[in-house]
Order: sequence, then C-alpha cells, then structure tokens
Amino acid sequence: MASGSMLIPSVRYKDAHAAIAWLEKAFGMVRHAVYEGKAGGVDHAELRFGTGMIMLGSASNPGPMKQLYATPEEIGGRVTSPLYLVAEDCGPIWESAKVAGAEIVMELREMEYGGRSFSVRDPEGYLWSVGEYDPWKAKD
Repeated sequence: MASGSMLIPSVRYKDAHAAIAWLEKAFGMVRHAVYEGKAGGVDHAELRFGTGMIMLGSASNPGPMKQLYATPEEIGGRVTSPLYLVAEDCGPIWESAKVAGAEIVMELREMEYGGRSFSVRDPEGYLWSVGEYDPWKAKD
C-alpha cells in the first residue's frame, strides 16, 4: 500500500500560483510537484500535508471535463466539498492562517467530539477546516 492517502482532492484556482503560495503560508503545505502551463498558469500541482495531498491547477486549463468544474466565485461563494486537514495541534496553523489573511468562518474552539478545530476560507473562497480530530486513530 502507498504511504500517503489513497483519496486526493483536486481543485482549480483562478490564480493557482497565488493559491500555492497561500496554502504554504497559511497551512504549511509543502510542494511535491508543480508543472507550469504554457499560458502562465499551472497545469498541475501537488501539495503535501503530512501523509495527505491536494492536487490543484489553473481554472483556465483546457480539458474534456473543464465544464464540470466551478470555482466558489462562479457559484455564489458556495463550495460543494469542504476540505479537512488533520493536525496534531491546530494552534500554530490557526495563527499562520490568520497571518495569511484567511477569512474566518469558525473560530478555533474545542469540539464536542474531541480536539480543537477551526474553519476558514482561502482567498478564492474554498472552505478549509483544520482539526485535531483524527478519524484514522483507533477509538477508545
């Protein structure tokens, strides 16, 4: 079995270069691969977070499924699939997300199911939750 997550979300950004920089600053993601596009965009990028990963690219990229993608801006600020990052301690990520200018959706707080969590929007409106609850850990 692979060492990382077998399910990898993929999103498209109008400004993928800015999104990559923001995700690194706000959440501490690490570039795994970035493939530049001919028109100045990003054809494909992979960012790691622990054993997880997100793939992203420029919203302007052509392709047979382009018409099936929408950015939050294109659909009234809504998202169809929020993203969740598992963190052992979300305090430092909370601080870096605020410094990066994240729009706060839910302040850092203790959750009734365990651990702390917070939710923010990135500069293009995608909804991110960061929490200490880890569904992979064995239940007591």
